[in-house]
Amino acid sequence: MLVYLIRRLFNVVATLLVVSVVTFGIFFAVPKITGSDPALMYAGRETNETALAGIRVKMGFDKPISEQYLTFVKGIFVGRDYDGGTDVTHCAAPCFGYSFKTEAPVWETMVDRMPVTLSLALGAAVIWVIAGVATGVVSALKRRTAIDRTVMVGALAGVSLPIFFTGMVAPAIFVYSLGWLDVSNYKPLTEDPVAWLNSLILPWVTLAFLFAATYARITRATMLEVLGEDYIRTARAKGLKEGVVIRKHALRSTLTPIVTMFGLDLGGLLGGAVLTETTFNFQGLGTAAVAAIGQGDLPVIMGVTLLAALFVVMANLIVDLLYAVIDPRVRLT
Repeated sequence: MLVYLIRRLFNVVATLLVVSVVTFGIFFAVPKITGSDPALMYAGRETNETALAGIRVKMGFDKPISEQYLTFVKGIFVGRDYDGGTDVTHCAAPCFGYSFKTEAPVWETMVDRMPVTLSLALGAAVIWVIAGVATGVVSALKRRTAIDRTVMVGALAGVSLPIFFTGMVAPAIFVYSLGWLDVSNYKPLTEDPVAWLNSLILPWVTLAFLFAATYARITRATMLEVLGEDYIRTARAKGLKEGVVIRKHALRSTLTPIVTMFGLDLGGLLGGAVLTETTFNFQGLGTAAVAAIGQGDLPVIMGVTLLAALFVVMANLIVDLLYAVIDPRVRLT
């Protein structure tokens, strides 16, 4: 187990290094090869050649790409200095550089935005995995009944309807028609827990509706396949109660692919639930990434990309460790 964990952590580091090399190459090397000037993107159009030369020296754009990359990686672990000639600015670790547009440290921007994305993704994940798995199991056990058909129609609607549509319909019903909820303006958990919960209910439900529908369909299909296996018939022949057969034998096997999918989905969302954040005007990592792409803000794009990659690989590592807990037949070696 310990050897397996060490090997997987090594793979995590290697994966992040590959992602950092590729993204740095795309965002900094390719523009340089094609003739674009990162210094001009930093300064904007209202500048002159003297100012651009100073920016190239301060930001390190005059150095070879390999040296720029090593300086970037070094900044993440130990920080880095920006020498402006008359002044030196120290960017403390983890340093992802400064935004081209706001000149704010990228790491501080991500830290400010992260609670919004974490609140949105984790809350929605709890709802969709419980609702999706529960309805999928019920649908499989009530196969070809009115309950089964109703659940599958609802799941089909959830898969078919885009988030921006359900994100518009949900406030129209629950806020403006029924008056059960207030308009979703995000409030930090540390300031007002009740307002935080109230602001997130609609985004949670909207985001969870799409994923729960997918999970319900996959759970139903997997559960039906598992219920036809020989060991399920053997368990029933031994006289075990149906609830025990479902809970201890069928559901465990069903959860393995669900957990795999859950890890990938959650890891991706932690990098920024772009559509949901945009629909509800939440200032999370997703909206920060979209704004940075539109503005050509390379350091912010790099920072969010690496953070999203970190979430995905860590989520996959946790999922792999959970396999042994869910299914005793799995051995981690």
